[in-house]
Amino acid sequence: MAEFNEPRSKATASVSSSGNPTSFLSRASKCAKTLEEGNRSLSDDAGFAQVQPMMEDWHQPWLNGVELLEDSNRNKHFLPTGYEGIDVLLGGGLCEGQLTEIVGSSSSGKTQVCLYSAAHVADKHFGVVMFLDTCNSFSPKRIACMVDQLSSSFSGEAKERRLKRIMSNIFCHSIFDIFALLDVLHQLEFNLKHQVTSGHTKICLLIIDSISSLLTPVLGGKGSEGRLLMVSAGIILKKLANEHNVSVLVTNHMVGGEGGILKPALGESWKSIPHVRLQLTHDQGSNICNVSILKHTFMASGRTTKFVIHG
Repeated sequence: MAEFNEPRSKATASVSSSGNPTSFLSRASKCAKTLEEGNRSLSDDAGFAQVQPMMEDWHQPWLNGVELLEDSNRNKHFLPTGYEGIDVLLGGGLCEGQLTEIVGSSSSGKTQVCLYSAAHVADKHFGVVMFLDTCNSFSPKRIACMVDQLSSSFSGEAKERRLKRIMSNIFCHSIFDIFALLDVLHQLEFNLKHQVTSGHTKICLLIIDSISSLLTPVLGGKGSEGRLLMVSAGIILKKLANEHNVSVLVTNHMVGGEGGILKPALGESWKSIPHVRLQLTHDQGSNICNVSILKHTFMASGRTTKFVIHG
């Protein structure tokens, strides 16, 4: 298992002259480092001033309907997760160019779906998978077990070749705070910009399990800096997805809401970020999971189905 780690001297290079402004992600990284180094007493106006240039860099050119349709048909394909129920429900799987969020309680199957999706995408030669592990959830042994179950008709040698091919296309990086996330995304942007000219295999799926473990710690307090960082991270992920035709898959936990009813964490500010939001529940004592659409760009909310988890 190789670990993604582009040389920082190249990945973080930027120009700060007035005629050649720093990149969107470079500014995000600078803002994060400012807060990380102890400047957490910024007023709301000062906090917004730190993030505003990043938002301005994200503005996209106007496109008419024909151009958007052509881009969708040519570049925004579906990546099947390997779980038939999810793929049918979503019309083919995880859409490239979009951010999909899976919400659910502990042991609902979120990490299982992430691992299985990573293995399936890598197995079917769709491209490279980046797995950002924020809570020690990545398990190569679980992936090996999944592959073994799906390769029951293969010889021992064929199983080994298949497993090696799958694992060689999954890159894992452990991160444990929002500042490390912004730095890694900056490095990833560098790789995505240069992978076409370098001839490297395309990065097609970015998984963050879980996004809420990184964002929750910065949301406390009366100031707005944490919320600004959260929204900025979401915008960066959507920018990477849209500009480089990457499918982004993140997980989020549940918290108690009004009347004790569980709801997705991270609040209303984050709710508008994902293009697609799915909720998982797990039938106790079985390997059956339920998945429901809470939000989708072109499908009605409330649609639900069941699927069998593997491994």
